[in-house]
Amino acid sequence: MVTKMLEDRWMNSAGPAKSGRTTPVFPDLQDASVFITGGGSGIGAALTRAFAFQGAKVGFVSLRREPAELLCEEVGRYARHRPLFIRCDIRDLDRLHKAVSDVRESHGPIEVLINNAALDTRHRLDSMTVEEWDDAIGTNLRPCFFTSQFVQKDMTARGAGSVINLGSNCANLGLAGYPAYVAAKAAIVGLTRALARELGPDGVRVNALVPGWVLTERQKALWVTQEALSECLAQQCLKQTVGEEDVAYAALFLASKASGMITGQSLIVDGGRA
Repeated sequence: MVTKMLEDRWMNSAGPAKSGRTTPVFPDLQDASVFITGGGSGIGAALTRAFAFQGAKVGFVSLRREPAELLCEEVGRYARHRPLFIRCDIRDLDRLHKAVSDVRESHGPIEVLINNAALDTRHRLDSMTVEEWDDAIGTNLRPCFFTSQFVQKDMTARGAGSVINLGSNCANLGLAGYPAYVAAKAAIVGLTRALARELGPDGVRVNALVPGWVLTERQKALWVTQEALSECLAQQCLKQTVGEEDVAYAALFLASKASGMITGQSLIVDGGRA
Protein backbone atom coordinates (compact mmCIF):
# COMPACT_ATOMS: atom_id res chain seq x y z
CA MET A 1 0.00 0.00 0.00
CA VAL A 2 2.81 2.43 0.94
CA THR A 3 4.73 1.59 -2.24
CA LYS A 4 1.60 2.20 -4.33
CA MET A 5 0.97 5.53 -2.59
CA LEU A 6 4.54 6.68 -3.19
CA GLU A 7 4.36 5.56 -6.79
CA ASP A 8 1.18 7.59 -7.32
CA ARG A 9 2.90 10.66 -5.88
CA TRP A 10 5.97 10.02 -8.06
CA MET A 11 3.80 9.81 -11.17
CA ASN A 12 1.91 12.97 -10.28
CA SER A 13 5.06 14.97 -9.56
CA ALA A 14 7.36 13.69 -12.29
CA GLY A 15 4.77 13.38 -15.03
CA PRO A 16 3.22 10.22 -16.43
CA ALA A 17 5.49 7.41 -17.54
CA LYS A 18 5.02 5.91 -20.96
CA SER A 19 1.89 3.83 -21.46
CA GLY A 20 2.00 0.61 -19.50
CA ARG A 21 5.17 1.55 -17.61
CA THR A 22 5.47 1.21 -13.85
CA THR A 23 8.21 2.64 -11.71
CA PRO A 24 10.81 -0.03 -10.85
CA VAL A 25 11.65 -0.55 -7.19
CA PHE A 26 15.10 -1.60 -5.95
CA PRO A 27 14.87 -2.17 -2.17
CA ASP A 28 18.65 -2.29 -1.70
CA LEU A 29 18.87 1.41 -2.66
CA GLN A 30 16.84 2.47 0.36
CA ASP A 31 18.97 4.72 2.61
CA ALA A 32 21.90 4.53 0.17
CA SER A 33 24.01 7.70 0.01
CA VAL A 34 23.89 8.98 -3.58
CA PHE A 35 25.79 11.92 -5.07
CA ILE A 36 24.65 13.37 -8.41
CA THR A 37 26.24 16.14 -10.44
CA GLY A 38 23.83 18.34 -12.35
CA GLY A 39 20.92 16.91 -10.39
CA GLY A 40 18.66 19.96 -10.48
CA SER A 41 17.20 19.90 -13.99
CA GLY A 42 16.71 17.77 -17.08
CA ILE A 43 17.98 14.20 -16.82
CA GLY A 44 19.59 15.12 -13.49
CA ALA A 45 16.24 16.05 -11.95
CA ALA A 46 14.79 12.73 -13.11
CA LEU A 47 17.74 10.97 -11.46
CA THR A 48 17.17 12.87 -8.22
CA ARG A 49 13.48 11.95 -8.24
CA ALA A 50 14.12 8.32 -9.12
CA PHE A 51 16.65 7.70 -6.37
CA ALA A 52 14.64 9.65 -3.81
CA PHE A 53 11.62 7.48 -4.68
CA GLN A 54 13.72 4.42 -3.80
CA GLY A 55 14.29 5.91 -0.33
CA ALA A 56 17.90 6.87 -1.06
CA LYS A 57 19.62 9.83 0.56
CA VAL A 58 20.34 12.03 -2.44
CA GLY A 59 22.80 14.90 -2.48
CA PHE A 60 23.27 16.81 -5.69
CA VAL A 61 25.06 19.82 -7.10
CA SER A 62 23.64 22.21 -9.68
CA LEU A 63 24.34 25.73 -10.90
CA ARG A 64 20.80 27.10 -10.93
CA ARG A 65 19.41 27.62 -7.45
CA GLU A 66 15.69 28.19 -8.06
CA PRO A 67 14.83 25.00 -10.01
CA ALA A 68 16.99 22.94 -7.66
CA GLU A 69 15.25 24.27 -4.57
CA LEU A 70 11.83 23.75 -6.16
CA LEU A 71 12.84 20.16 -6.95
CA CYS A 72 13.87 19.56 -3.33
CA GLU A 73 10.56 20.99 -2.15
CA GLU A 74 8.59 18.81 -4.58
CA VAL A 75 10.46 15.59 -3.83
CA GLY A 76 10.54 16.30 -0.09
CA ARG A 77 6.76 15.98 0.04
CA TYR A 78 6.85 12.26 -0.66
CA ALA A 79 10.39 10.96 -0.27
CA ARG A 80 11.82 9.16 2.72
CA HIS A 81 14.71 11.64 2.65
CA ARG A 82 14.54 15.20 1.32
CA PRO A 83 17.31 15.72 -1.27
CA LEU A 84 20.24 17.92 -0.28
CA PHE A 85 21.10 20.60 -2.86
CA ILE A 86 24.47 22.36 -2.95
CA ARG A 87 25.07 25.10 -5.49
CA CYS A 88 28.32 24.37 -7.28
CA ASP A 89 30.11 25.05 -10.54
CA ILE A 90 31.69 21.66 -11.28
CA ARG A 91 34.58 23.36 -13.05
CA ASP A 92 35.69 24.56 -9.61
CA LEU A 93 37.22 21.34 -8.28
CA ASP A 94 37.82 22.71 -4.78
CA ARG A 95 34.14 23.63 -4.49
CA LEU A 96 33.13 20.28 -5.94
CA HIS A 97 35.34 18.46 -3.42
CA LYS A 98 33.72 20.48 -0.62
CA ALA A 99 30.25 19.56 -1.91
CA VAL A 100 31.13 15.85 -1.82
CA SER A 101 32.41 16.31 1.73
CA ASP A 102 29.22 18.12 2.79
CA VAL A 103 27.02 15.33 1.40
CA ARG A 104 29.20 12.73 3.09
CA GLU A 105 28.88 14.54 6.41
CA SER A 106 25.09 14.73 6.07
CA HIS A 107 24.31 11.34 4.48
CA GLY A 108 27.29 9.12 5.24
CA PRO A 109 29.95 7.73 2.88
CA ILE A 110 29.02 7.95 -0.79
CA GLU A 111 27.77 4.61 -2.11
CA VAL A 112 26.55 5.69 -5.55
CA LEU A 113 28.12 8.40 -7.69
CA ILE A 114 26.41 9.64 -10.85
CA ASN A 115 28.48 11.93 -13.05
CA ASN A 116 25.63 13.50 -14.98
CA ALA A 117 26.42 17.21 -15.38
CA ALA A 118 27.32 18.30 -18.90
CA LEU A 119 26.88 21.18 -21.31
CA ASP A 120 26.28 20.47 -24.99
CA THR A 121 26.82 24.00 -26.31
CA ARG A 122 27.08 23.98 -30.09
CA HIS A 123 30.39 24.99 -31.66
CA ARG A 124 32.50 24.53 -34.80
CA LEU A 125 36.04 23.42 -35.51
CA ASP A 126 36.88 26.57 -37.46
CA SER A 127 35.90 29.00 -34.73
CA MET A 128 36.51 27.31 -31.37
CA THR A 129 39.17 28.94 -29.20
CA VAL A 130 41.62 27.22 -26.85
CA GLU A 131 39.74 28.72 -23.90
CA GLU A 132 36.43 27.36 -25.15
CA TRP A 133 37.97 23.91 -25.68
CA ASP A 134 39.41 23.88 -22.17
CA ASP A 135 36.06 24.98 -20.75
CA ALA A 136 34.24 22.20 -22.63
CA ILE A 137 36.61 19.54 -21.33
CA GLY A 138 36.58 21.12 -17.87
CA THR A 139 32.81 20.83 -17.80
CA ASN A 140 32.13 17.54 -19.59
CA LEU A 141 35.09 15.30 -18.73
CA ARG A 142 37.42 16.51 -15.99
CA PRO A 143 34.81 16.43 -13.17
CA CYS A 144 34.04 12.76 -13.91
CA PHE A 145 37.60 11.82 -13.04
CA PHE A 146 37.89 13.94 -9.92
CA THR A 147 34.50 13.14 -8.39
CA SER A 148 35.49 9.48 -8.75
CA GLN A 149 38.72 10.30 -6.95
CA PHE A 150 36.82 12.18 -4.22
CA VAL A 151 34.56 9.19 -3.42
CA GLN A 152 37.11 6.40 -3.99
CA LYS A 153 37.94 5.87 -0.33
CA ASP A 154 34.25 5.82 0.64
CA MET A 155 33.64 2.92 -1.71
CA THR A 156 36.86 0.94 -1.31
CA ALA A 157 36.56 1.08 2.48
CA ARG A 158 33.23 -0.77 2.33
CA GLY A 159 34.25 -3.03 -0.54
CA ALA A 160 31.35 -1.92 -2.71
CA GLY A 161 30.07 1.01 -4.70
CA SER A 162 28.71 2.07 -8.06
CA VAL A 163 30.01 4.87 -10.26
CA ILE A 164 27.81 5.78 -13.23
CA ASN A 165 29.20 8.11 -15.88
CA LEU A 166 26.76 9.69 -18.32
CA GLY A 167 27.97 9.44 -21.89
CA SER A 168 26.05 10.20 -25.07
CA ASN A 169 25.32 8.32 -28.25
CA CYS A 170 26.49 11.41 -30.15
CA ALA A 171 29.96 9.86 -29.73
CA ASN A 172 28.79 6.55 -31.22
CA LEU A 173 27.12 8.32 -34.12
CA GLY A 174 29.89 10.87 -34.64
CA LEU A 175 27.45 13.76 -34.80
CA ALA A 176 28.63 17.14 -36.09
CA GLY A 177 28.07 20.52 -34.50
CA TYR A 178 29.84 20.10 -31.16
CA PRO A 179 33.16 18.22 -31.61
CA ALA A 180 34.60 19.00 -28.16
CA TYR A 181 31.44 17.65 -26.51
CA VAL A 182 31.53 14.52 -28.67
CA ALA A 183 35.21 14.03 -27.80
CA ALA A 184 34.48 14.35 -24.07
CA LYS A 185 31.62 11.87 -24.24
CA ALA A 186 33.78 9.37 -26.13
CA ALA A 187 36.51 9.81 -23.52
CA ILE A 188 34.03 9.08 -20.73
CA VAL A 189 33.61 5.54 -22.07
CA GLY A 190 37.38 5.02 -22.03
CA LEU A 191 37.64 6.50 -18.54
CA THR A 192 34.84 4.20 -17.38
CA ARG A 193 36.64 1.10 -18.58
CA ALA A 194 39.93 2.20 -17.02
CA LEU A 195 38.36 2.97 -13.64
CA ALA A 196 36.41 -0.29 -13.68
CA ARG A 197 39.68 -2.14 -14.07
CA GLU A 198 41.40 -0.09 -11.36
CA LEU A 199 38.61 -0.22 -8.77
CA GLY A 200 37.26 -3.69 -9.48
CA PRO A 201 39.59 -5.49 -7.03
CA ASP A 202 38.03 -3.38 -4.26
CA GLY A 203 34.48 -4.32 -5.24
CA VAL A 204 33.64 -1.01 -6.90
CA ARG A 205 31.74 -1.10 -10.19
CA VAL A 206 32.04 1.62 -12.85
CA ASN A 207 29.71 1.79 -15.84
CA ALA A 208 28.75 4.29 -18.52
CA LEU A 209 25.12 5.13 -19.16
CA VAL A 210 24.76 6.35 -22.73
CA PRO A 211 21.49 8.12 -23.59
CA GLY A 212 20.20 8.94 -27.01
CA TRP A 213 18.39 12.19 -27.74
CA VAL A 214 16.43 12.90 -24.57
CA LEU A 215 13.90 15.66 -25.10
CA THR A 216 14.58 17.75 -22.01
CA GLU A 217 13.23 21.27 -21.72
CA ARG A 218 16.64 22.59 -22.80
CA GLN A 219 16.60 20.46 -25.94
CA LYS A 220 13.06 21.52 -26.80
CA ALA A 221 13.88 25.19 -26.31
CA LEU A 222 17.09 25.20 -28.32
CA TRP A 223 17.30 22.41 -30.87
CA VAL A 224 14.20 20.29 -31.37
CA THR A 225 12.54 20.80 -34.74
CA GLN A 226 10.00 18.58 -36.44
CA GLU A 227 12.52 17.73 -39.14
CA ALA A 228 15.27 16.79 -36.67
CA LEU A 229 12.88 14.79 -34.53
CA SER A 230 11.50 12.88 -37.52
CA GLU A 231 15.04 12.05 -38.65
CA CYS A 232 15.96 10.78 -35.18
CA LEU A 233 12.86 8.58 -34.90
CA ALA A 234 13.45 7.18 -38.37
CA GLN A 235 16.87 5.99 -37.19
CA GLN A 236 15.51 4.36 -34.02
CA CYS A 237 14.15 0.82 -33.78
CA LEU A 238 11.60 2.02 -31.23
CA LYS A 239 9.47 4.79 -32.70
CA GLN A 240 9.03 6.93 -29.62
CA THR A 241 11.20 9.55 -28.00
CA VAL A 242 13.59 8.73 -25.17
CA GLY A 243 12.33 10.16 -21.89
CA GLU A 244 14.24 11.39 -18.89
CA GLU A 245 12.72 8.56 -16.86
CA ASP A 246 14.18 6.00 -19.29
CA VAL A 247 17.66 7.16 -18.34
CA ALA A 248 16.82 7.37 -14.64
CA TYR A 249 15.43 3.83 -14.52
CA ALA A 250 18.56 2.49 -16.20
CA ALA A 251 20.67 4.31 -13.60
CA LEU A 252 18.70 2.64 -10.80
CA PHE A 253 19.57 -0.74 -12.28
CA LEU A 254 23.28 0.08 -12.56
CA ALA A 255 23.34 1.39 -8.99
CA SER A 256 21.52 -1.62 -7.55
CA LYS A 257 22.86 -5.03 -6.64
CA ALA A 258 20.65 -6.25 -9.49
CA SER A 259 23.64 -5.39 -11.72
CA GLY A 260 26.16 -6.76 -9.24
CA MET A 261 28.42 -8.41 -11.84
CA ILE A 262 28.21 -5.66 -14.44
CA THR A 263 31.17 -3.29 -14.67
CA GLY A 264 33.23 -1.60 -17.36
CA GLN A 265 30.18 -1.58 -19.64
CA SER A 266 28.23 0.99 -21.62
CA LEU A 267 24.45 0.72 -21.32
CA ILE A 268 22.96 2.49 -24.33
CA VAL A 269 19.45 3.92 -23.89
CA ASP A 270 18.57 5.34 -27.31
CA GLY A 271 15.69 3.30 -28.69
CA GLY A 272 18.07 1.35 -30.91
CA ARG A 273 19.28 4.32 -32.94
CA ALA A 274 21.78 3.62 -35.71
